[in-house]
Amino acid sequence: MNKKKATLLLADGTVFTGSLVGSHGTNGGEICFNTGMTGYQEIYTDPSYTGQIIVNTTPHIGNYGVVEEDEESDHPLIAGIVVNDFSEIYSRLDAKESLQGYLERHGITGIADVDTRKLVRHIRSKGAMNAIISSEIEDLDALKKELDKVPDMNGLELSSQVSTKTPYYHGDEKAKLRVACVDYGIKKNILRCFAEREVYCKVFPARTTFAEMEEWKPDAYFLSNGPGDPAVMEYAVNTTKEILDNNKPLFGICLGHQLLARACGISTYKMHHGHRGLNHPIKNLITGKSEITSQNHGFVVSREDIDLSDKLEITHLHLNDETVAGIKVKDKPAFSVQFHPESSPGPHDSRYLFEQFISLLKN
Repeated sequence: MNKKKATLLLADGTVFTGSLVGSHGTNGGEICFNTGMTGYQEIYTDPSYTGQIIVNTTPHIGNYGVVEEDEESDHPLIAGIVVNDFSEIYSRLDAKESLQGYLERHGITGIADVDTRKLVRHIRSKGAMNAIISSEIEDLDALKKELDKVPDMNGLELSSQVSTKTPYYHGDEKAKLRVACVDYGIKKNILRCFAEREVYCKVFPARTTFAEMEEWKPDAYFLSNGPGDPAVMEYAVNTTKEILDNNKPLFGICLGHQLLARACGISTYKMHHGHRGLNHPIKNLITGKSEITSQNHGFVVSREDIDLSDKLEITHLHLNDETVAGIKVKDKPAFSVQFHPESSPGPHDSRYLFEQFISLLKN
């Protein structure tokens, strides 16, 4: 285990010291925590975490190594990791590499031997904030100057940075159903879920116009998850409005959910510390049943705005804080959720939403 010293500095001046994991260096981002008991590789490669430092609340990280099949994008996009007990030894039979080697190879700097319980309690109390990890800058004043350079997540547009640069296809081209997927930071398992249900997808860059996507003649549209603040994505909101105006079936997940809401005149706001984990309880207001869901978001749509709107109906509520977790447009074949039904990692309670979307296509 590399025992080189590392320092974690939070924007409010709180300091943690520990041991370097991953690549020697300095990197900053918004610090947030994920309560998932497994799935660290899927978390690190989820584009929605772009520019964020992930605190894993599970004490043992790295103990099952990494495998290519668990990648949710081509490479990790996180700014860093904070863990309690980091293991360079792994026991998973099909693992091809240690997490330490993986992080080093991708230039990700992290810190271990940190009291993550104390850190998470601090974030829950003070809220998400910027932070910086360094194994090369020991002077706190110098580190603070580097931290001041890290952009605030409020007002930050990141989706066009992580989106594919050129369109690509996924699934069986002979499939009867075709879905245009707008890539704001799409996860690979979303595309797998469509392919398993005999849907052929064409994935488009974030800033593709509706007219360009229509040339492919899709049966429906999908708005993906992704990073950043939806309030500064007017280009995506306008595209969503065009999809709705043409009465095309539409399904949105996470950022896609927020964009659908904004296209219907609903505001979004940054949460105190967000929802990130695999055990978030949701109530489906249509069926009356509860679902355990995988979540990762720092922004949410305004319930107050929806209550005053005649365009939308709330379909799902988060049972911990009663924030909006799902909506549908009353006079359009369009709906969205603020959680991850593709659940990679996470429970499969909400996979039915893909069937629900496909039923709109068939009708």
